[in-house]
This record gives sequence, C-alpha cells and structure tokens, in this order.
Amino acid sequence: MGSGLILPGTLALIVALLGPSTVHGRGGRMEPPPAAHFLVQWKPECHFADGTRGEVRYLDTLLYGREEFARFDSRRGEFEALTPMAEPDVRAWNSEKERVDSERAQVDAFCRYNYGVEEGRGITLTRKDQPMVKISHTKAGPLAHLTLLLCTATGYYPSGVRFKWLKNGQEQAEGVGYADEIQNGDWTFLNQAMLETVPQRGDLYACQVEHSSLKEPITVQWEPRSSNSAQSKVWTGAVGAVLGVVFGAAGVSFYLKTRRAAL
Repeated sequence: MGSGLILPGTLALIVALLGPSTVHGRGGRMEPPPAAHFLVQWKPECHFADGTRGEVRYLDTLLYGREEFARFDSRRGEFEALTPMAEPDVRAWNSEKERVDSERAQVDAFCRYNYGVEEGRGITLTRKDQPMVKISHTKAGPLAHLTLLLCTATGYYPSGVRFKWLKNGQEQAEGVGYADEIQNGDWTFLNQAMLETVPQRGDLYACQVEHSSLKEPITVQWEPRSSNSAQSKVWTGAVGAVLGVVFGAAGVSFYLKTRRAAL
C-alpha cells in the first residue's frame, strides 16, 4: 500500500526526575527507578493510502526513553506490547472496552476528520520530499588499494528509495551493500548504499537513486582524482613547487650579486 503519513498528532511529553527510592509504575506497581531521568511520549499518526477513499490507518505509539514500548494499530484493533515492561499495562488496556473502542474510533474522529479540515482549507496533504544525494569515499586502509564509495540519500519522504551503482555505465552487483533506512527527527528518511571497488584513472562511477517523489532518478557521479579537494591539493602542490623555484632562484641570484660586490 502506498501510504502517506500526515497530520502527526500533538506529542504528549512527560519528563520526571526520580530519586533513589522506588516509584509507582504506570500500572500501579512499585518499581525501582530505571534511571535518573526518563521520558514518556505518546505519538499519534495517520496514514492514508489514497486520501480518505482508501484505507486510513491510525497508529498511537508510546515511547519510554528512546524505545518504542507499546503501540495501538487500527489494523490490529488492540494494543500491542513491544517490550516485556509494557506487557502488564497492555493486558490492562486491552481489557478496558471503552479505551479500546476510543482508540479504534480515532480513524474517523481524528484522521478522517482532520483530513477533511485541511482539505477544506485548500491544503495539499499528500507529502513528497525529494532526496538529496551525495557520494563520499574513503580508503579501506592506509596501504589498501580498495576504495569504499558511500552514496547517501537523505531528506526524502515517504520512505523507500532504490539505489543503483554504475561503473563506466555498467550496473555493479559485486561489492555492493545497503544500510537500514533511518527516520530523521523531521519525519524524513535517510538511507545509504556502499560500493567496494579498486578505481583506476579514467573510471567514472555513478550512484543512481529512485524515489516516488522523482519523475526520473537522481544520478551523482564520482571520478578518481577528480574531486574538488583532490584538485585543490594538486593545484596547491603545483603552486608551492613553482614558488619554491622562484624564491630559490631569487635567493641564489642575491647571493651571487653580493658575492661579486664583495670581490
């Protein structure tokens, strides 16, 4: 299902400072504090397949610290424990019919309702952000000939990109690796693809990225010894060599003139 995430609900935050003694858990239990500080977050989300004409999916995510520990998914229709710590609370929540019915009703009361409000204000709710793509490189080791090329695509939405490595126009399959997609703090995503290769002078590498926001793939090229930094280093070295010759010649000339005058 091609879903679009829109209208994230207001994030509810609870920050508490805990002393060294025991505290009441969220289910009324007495527990030792897990840390000096903790953060609890509720994060409601709406996913739309095709506006309100397709499936509308409501997610209510609960996070403890930086870990998602429980979730309500309208597809599932009940709360789900994602960590052992959440299991007693989730059992209690699922036993409360009114609580579960209220969460199920958010598909219409929260998602569809707010979609209609924003649509009535003339706001386009289908969000698509194009990826920014760059290539970086590093040596596998100080004495190694192997070069690691890293293609990074970031800032795109919704999730899902496809990478393709090309060498002199030919797609590469050997030495290719992929990272896990990461969600950024601004709801966009980041992903990376790596290529292990032994570049030769004259080779031309390219990273091609496809995404639903693009009519055509983005292609970024990399050529050995052709980066700006490499050119800068070569140019700096050449200028230094020329200046060294000039100043060296001037020094020799001054020395000879002084020598002749003394004679």
